[in-house]
Amino acid sequence: MELKLNNQEIKKVESLNSVLSKLKQVVSAKKLKTSKQREDILSLIYNSKVHLNSEEIAAIMKKNNKDSSISSVYRILQFLETYGFVTSIDVDKNGKRYEIAAKEHHYHIICLGCGKITEFIDDEIKDKQLQIAHSLQCQLVSDNLRLFVVCNKCQKEQKIY
Repeated sequence: MELKLNNQEIKKVESLNSVLSKLKQVVSAKKLKTSKQREDILSLIYNSKVHLNSEEIAAIMKKNNKDSSISSVYRILQFLETYGFVTSIDVDKNGKRYEIAAKEHHYHIICLGCGKITEFIDDEIKDKQLQIAHSLQCQLVSDNLRLFVVCNKCQKEQKIY
């Protein structure tokens, strides 16, 4: 079994410019105002090496734009998720964490101790899902595999659940 962990970042399948262009198309089609903050949040998530929650995004945005508010960040994140620009992962009681949707298909391992999220790709899991769907005469539309673990560091620190 070949398991590729995120020692290397999971590849993005689209460039930031392409994603921003699609955002502008959706905004125009919905007859919404162009929003620099919407583009900034999407760019922030695209370029982030970690899965940020809404409060972390709001704090970063506040540093760059004093007029930014947590409520506008929530609205923008909801918009971006609704239109498929970002996906969210429910990790713990701290709420959703966000990642860019334009990434190679992957899965998540989440530590219950420290909350670290590790991305991985496993073709055998993907193939097995397709086999199961096919055997049930179904078409696989999406999946959401999250493995909850206690990482080695948290085990050593006795953060065991």
